[in-house]
Amino acid sequence: MMEDFLRRGLAQTTLHPLNLKVSSACGVYIHLEDGTKMLDFISGIGVSSFGHSNPAILEALHQQVDRHLHVMVYGEVQQGSQDLAASRLLGLLPSSLDSVYFVNSGAEAIDGALKLARKVTGRHTFIAMEGGYHGNTFGALSVSSNQSRRAPFEPLLAGVEFIPFNHQDALDSIDGTQAAVIAETVQGDAGIRIPDIAWIKRREKRCNETGTLLILDEIQCGIGRTGKPFAFEHFDVTPDILCLGKALGGGMPLGAFVSSTSRMRSLAHEPDLGHITTFGGHPVACASSAAALRLLDDIDWNELELRGAQLENQLKKNSAVKAVRRLGYFIAVDMESPEAVHFCVEYARKNGLLIFYFLSTLDSFRIAPPLTISDTELAEGMAILNRAFDAWSLQSASHP
Repeated sequence: MMEDFLRRGLAQTTLHPLNLKVSSACGVYIHLEDGTKMLDFISGIGVSSFGHSNPAILEALHQQVDRHLHVMVYGEVQQGSQDLAASRLLGLLPSSLDSVYFVNSGAEAIDGALKLARKVTGRHTFIAMEGGYHGNTFGALSVSSNQSRRAPFEPLLAGVEFIPFNHQDALDSIDGTQAAVIAETVQGDAGIRIPDIAWIKRREKRCNETGTLLILDEIQCGIGRTGKPFAFEHFDVTPDILCLGKALGGGMPLGAFVSSTSRMRSLAHEPDLGHITTFGGHPVACASSAAALRLLDDIDWNELELRGAQLENQLKKNSAVKAVRRLGYFIAVDMESPEAVHFCVEYARKNGLLIFYFLSTLDSFRIAPPLTISDTELAEGMAILNRAFDAWSLQSASHP
């Protein structure tokens, strides 16, 4: 499969690509060139949270394309789509988060946040979380904990200490020497690990006491994925710097780091242009983002939670499922082995349903359907999953 990509001149690192030939995509379905369709239960790994080809997003894209594409590097000229995206994003956030820097991806947002933390505090080290995943640029990889993914590219950014996620005593490591503590609000690649409120609030308190900035990564868990516009709303905390990506762009490549105006000003001096990007805040991506952020107003969060809870309960009923972790439509399903996960992912794919793996959590697979999915579409996906579980149980029984 990988060789097929390489023959077409496309660099490829996925050893076993899905190799589905996409013709079009609409709503929760991806249509293939052979005339079949796939029910997308992972939203393009958290990107297409409002469904594929959402009419409101497409309309915003068409309008912006008719006006202009790229005109100048970020920050040099005023562009209406950037202003609108910023206004809608900041209107959803606490008043202390009143300045947004748009970039091209979530990993870029992480790198920008790390730079900002060092610039503001004058400190150089960081605390990150065991199990944390933040991306694959050098900065983002440096604060991600999977050693097998880090090792071939070391030495990475120096001065990063990893502490256990959701462990009270580990917070004593926040001692005032670090520029920032960085963490996913809800860990994604670790298999949807949800923190205790007491722990996350004590972490915020330790940061405040020691003048250490708190960076929350909501690249995966933000923009409605957990059943609220932002995951930190579940825990009554507010980050000093918030990192966003994936669903922020409404299907277009866009990331952002958000902080206070006073902190962001520091990036303009000593040196001038302390952070700069050519394509960050691209007007077409910002137009898409503004439309996507507007769609959050239309989500019935109580109904989403009800559907999520029903899906969780249905998953737990099957004996092949060992555990389910869920917040909103951010779901991990544990099975007995990586072989069981692979069997079910492949069975689902062959029967018209996309579920997918985690990079670092081999005994689990992810579910993250579009926020706009209907009861009928959820039931369709769940029926395929139940058949996959039953087929695995039958195979396991016949080959103990």
